[in-house]
Amino acid sequence: MVLRREPTARQMRLAVELRRLRDTAGLTAREAAALLGASRVQISHIESGLTGVSEQRLRRLAAHYSCTDEKFVDALVAMATDRTRGWWEEYRGQLPTPFLDLSELEHHATHRWDVDFLHIPGLLQTEDYARALFSCRVPEPPEDELELRVRHRLQRRVIIEGAQPIPYHVVVHEAALRIRVGGRAVSRAQLARILEASEAEHITVRVIPFELDSFADVTAAMVYAGGAVPKLDTVVRDGPHGSLFIDSEAQLGVFRTLFRRVEAASLDHERSRDLIHRLAQEL
Repeated sequence: MVLRREPTARQMRLAVELRRLRDTAGLTAREAAALLGASRVQISHIESGLTGVSEQRLRRLAAHYSCTDEKFVDALVAMATDRTRGWWEEYRGQLPTPFLDLSELEHHATHRWDVDFLHIPGLLQTEDYARALFSCRVPEPPEDELELRVRHRLQRRVIIEGAQPIPYHVVVHEAALRIRVGGRAVSRAQLARILEASEAEHITVRVIPFELDSFADVTAAMVYAGGAVPKLDTVVRDGPHGSLFIDSEAQLGVFRTLFRRVEAASLDHERSRDLIHRLAQEL
């Protein structure tokens, strides 16, 4: 079997979950291989995302690992047998892999939570705002790559604007609304875009105002994508060397708590819309 040169984040997540199941069962890779009549190398390739695994083999492994969570196993099977080649594939070889991994993650997400302090979350950005933001990178990307990044960002909106939109909850700090990315006109249009999007029933926008006392729960942007089951949720955070995908149960629990805290500290949806409208009028 030909090995994958660069497994996607989704393929790696399946591999990680199978490794976790084996570790929980207290079995070595050699012992797991013997249960399948396979080699230790084959198990190693499956658990490193270099090769796939059939539904039959996956279910046999889950049974040997004493995993009785049927919904979780079904979700893993769906990941293993998924052959989706989504719209993001047109960017393969043109944009960095994390852009494609994020798009694939969003495509399979059941819900999405965003927290941001300095910028408008990507799914709500206008074309001009996104272009201005990408232009601020050092070094600035070449013009053709800049346009690819902007077009890719706009296409990602499909998860909240397409035929089957997912629930989308955003908590954004007032600072992000006031920072004039691209100038006054771009900022005014950006606030109008948020107000328009927030009219949809599946989209909730909440604002953390400057006037809030003693708020310091979260210091960086957070994207929380719901999986088919809670165990398969994923948090994405931007780091100094790119996006970081977080999927351990303990860390997911931490980020769920953090989101609930910032959500509770923010203005409700209607008061947030009033604040955004007032900021737009000031521009």
